[in-house]
Amino acid sequence: EGMAPPQRILFPPEKICMAWQQRQRPGAGLHNLGNTCFLNSVLQCLTYTPPLANYLLSREHSRSCRQEGFCMMCVMEAHVNKVLHSSASAIQPSTVISVLTRIGEHFQLGMQEDAHEFLRYTVDAMQRARLSGSSDLDISSQATTIVHQIFGGSLRSRVTCLSCKAISDTYEAFLDIPLDIKAASSLNEALEDFVKPEQLDGENGYKCSK
Repeated sequence: EGMAPPQRILFPPEKICMAWQQRQRPGAGLHNLGNTCFLNSVLQCLTYTPPLANYLLSREHSRSCRQEGFCMMCVMEAHVNKVLHSSASAIQPSTVISVLTRIGEHFQLGMQEDAHEFLRYTVDAMQRARLSGSSDLDISSQATTIVHQIFGGSLRSRVTCLSCKAISDTYEAFLDIPLDIKAASSLNEALEDFVKPEQLDGENGYKCSK
């Protein structure tokens, strides 16, 4: 509502399957290579996200990838297939470790990092990989990648003038939402707090254009 329809559909939404397409036994665990627990926990969460895993297990991405050099989708495809097809009890996440500084240049092997930050950088890198070679795409079309359809959405910020009731909307794409979980007792409560209306006054107030 209020947003322009995409000029191109990069991944048909009907192809996204939220349930596992094939029965999967638990895959291999991940060895800690020295303060890599932040990375391991994020990789396990992504590996067991069914719509993403279904796509990566199909190897559809690598068959059509034309990106030269670093491609986070190719890295994740190799990792997920290695984990879920391995007969070992645990493996080294070497595919991802080898490109750690490409995911985020400040990440250093051996240093403890923030798991949420690593997740954000990883998902951002996957989104950039899916948009590679499509720099002229409109915002709505960029939101049709498989990555954005699984993890993202759009935020509408609505300002309503209290005097004339004029409405001004702005839209922003997101791949994650920052929620204050300490101030809430449930996920629903945290989401409700995130979208709670607030009155803009004082230094936050501004003149209505109408």
